[in-house]
Amino acid sequence: MSASMLFSLVSQATGQTLIMVLASAVFSLILGLPLGILLCVTDPATGIAPKPILYQVLTRIVNILRSFPFIILMILLFPLSRIIVRTSIGTTATIVPLSIAAAPFIARIIETALKEVDTGVIQAARAMGSTNFQIIIKVLLPEAMPSLVSGITLTIINLIGYSAMAGAIGGGGLGDLAIRYGYQRFRTDVMIAAVVVILVLVEVIQLVGTKISAALLAKR
Repeated sequence: MSASMLFSLVSQATGQTLIMVLASAVFSLILGLPLGILLCVTDPATGIAPKPILYQVLTRIVNILRSFPFIILMILLFPLSRIIVRTSIGTTATIVPLSIAAAPFIARIIETALKEVDTGVIQAARAMGSTNFQIIIKVLLPEAMPSLVSGITLTIINLIGYSAMAGAIGGGGLGDLAIRYGYQRFRTDVMIAAVVVILVLVEVIQLVGTKISAALLAKR
């Protein structure tokens, strides 16, 4: 395999991985953000609007979804992928299970970050007549933003690992490249190239996330 062909394959696979990871990060955040907020505010011990039954139901759902190995979850969600995107294989189809797999993880990260907000700030907002919605929007989320950014960065890095695993069952991207061209065709150079790109992506995302989190923390 020539260097130009290797570069073409790696470039295409990298693009597929970025599409999968970024799209699933957005959709998982859309799903996980309200769930994480609900888990925080309905907690019977520390929530601003305790609802023990709702909290127990939500926390069980999150725990069950988080306990599924991603490969198994992806197979189980093949029918849902077919309904949404008309196929169960390829880059677009993989976004569905990736989003659902990451959503409970994001929910827990958001719940934890919001619970770390100083209760004195919440009590001060309550004393000034703020509603629960105002406390969430103007106090909890802004105060927890550095921790939220760090948690979302960790989620994106996990999604890169999930997307690589998805390559084992036709998910496309760098994982698919490493398996089909590297492992099955005994091309060590292809496998090494895929691994190096994955490592670079992880390092870049971690660096960007850390800098954003530090900048937000400095402004507080």
